[in-house]
Amino acid sequence: MIAGPIRQLIKEFQRLPGVGEKTAFRLVMHVLESPQPQAQALADALVEIKQRIRPCSRCFQMTEEEVCAICASPKRDSSVICVVEDQASLMAIERARQFYGIYHVLGGRVSPMEGVGPGDLRIAELLKRIEGEGVKEVVVATNPNVEGEATALYLKRALEPYDVEITRIARGIPMGGDLEYSDALTLGRAFEGRMKY
Repeated sequence: MIAGPIRQLIKEFQRLPGVGEKTAFRLVMHVLESPQPQAQALADALVEIKQRIRPCSRCFQMTEEEVCAICASPKRDSSVICVVEDQASLMAIERARQFYGIYHVLGGRVSPMEGVGPGDLRIAELLKRIEGEGVKEVVVATNPNVEGEATALYLKRALEPYDVEITRIARGIPMGGDLEYSDALTLGRAFEGRMKY
């Protein structure tokens, strides 16, 4: 028999993406074996993030301020908007330190199987930004999967009436990958996105 509070915390950890019963149990055991201040710090951090973090009023990435640091930075090129599905994608692009524009977080991707349509995403807000912010280029950086491609195609059609350059991030063979292990679709995308050498 497992004590009620342990069962409840296991259940709560299992709600996290990618956390199954075994991982949830290990996390609960770690919390139980941790000193009280460490467990309290975890609890406080969870409460604080829910109380203080909110979407940026401009790009919708998560921030403490009304407008995030990226949108507020005079060093960023506000004429180039990179459209991403979620906060994780934005953070991955920022880690690469190759993009110096600003972002727009859609809040998901078109996925009819999950009941998510274009109206459920922040596409209308993106179009308003394009109309009012002097945007010259929109970089579509959705994930290279079926839903990401559907979202990119929808965005392309929605953006065509506007006087902006629409670009898509390149896709293809990852650094360190072998051609013989790449699937046909990946190789096809790599040839489509080839550059002059």
